[in-house]
Amino acid sequence: MRNLLWAELQKIRRSNIVWITIFATIMVAVIVSIEGWFTHDIYSAGWYMTTAQLLATLFVLPAVISLLGSYMICREEDEDTIKSLLIIPINETKLIATKMIITFLFSIFIYLLLFTIAFLTEAILHFYDLSVGMVLNFMKIYFLQGVGIFLAISPIIALVSYMKKGHWIALVLTEMYSFAGIIAWRSKILITFYPISAVFGVSGSSDATAQSRIVSSIVLLLCGCLSVFILKRFKYIEKN
Repeated sequence: MRNLLWAELQKIRRSNIVWITIFATIMVAVIVSIEGWFTHDIYSAGWYMTTAQLLATLFVLPAVISLLGSYMICREEDEDTIKSLLIIPINETKLIATKMIITFLFSIFIYLLLFTIAFLTEAILHFYDLSVGMVLNFMKIYFLQGVGIFLAISPIIALVSYMKKGHWIALVLTEMYSFAGIIAWRSKILITFYPISAVFGVSGSSDATAQSRIVSSIVLLLCGCLSVFILKRFKYIEKN
């Protein structure tokens, strides 16, 4: 598993999709800054860190993370290297699991990158208004959003890979999926059950009761289980 992780990391280091994702994250920060300057909200301590994760989750990051995950699984077939890999004694289950683990870690990395940019912006604008508790709370929110978003979009990554429709389809489907989170986020019922909006409650970004957070956590875990089920079928089809 360690060798597979190292090999896959070397592959994605050369991928343009990684740089597209990082660029998209930076652009979110820039857009939030522009919005804050025009509305003057940027002068309120905590506004930038709150708004950045909200806009990123509803409009940008889930789609690009899904793009990366489906690309990593589909690339072996797209580049016609799967036959060569299967000749070597490589456990296909471990190979797919490795790709999903890297996607999971990358999701957390991207959200923590956005947090770092947001925190530095807040520190420059009003350093003395920030408290250690506030910063740590936002770090927790961003970290949990990275975890939650991966679980929420994992069925799309798995489904696109299973259907072999191309990784760019994952970008389109996830963008519509996350955009629909705006409607769910405004609903007292859907915010708990719709995976994208459920992430806000689980991470602590929005107010939620303990019961709602437990239900939302179960919903996200079910998303993860669904992706495992789909990817197991993907493995079975490849073998037969």
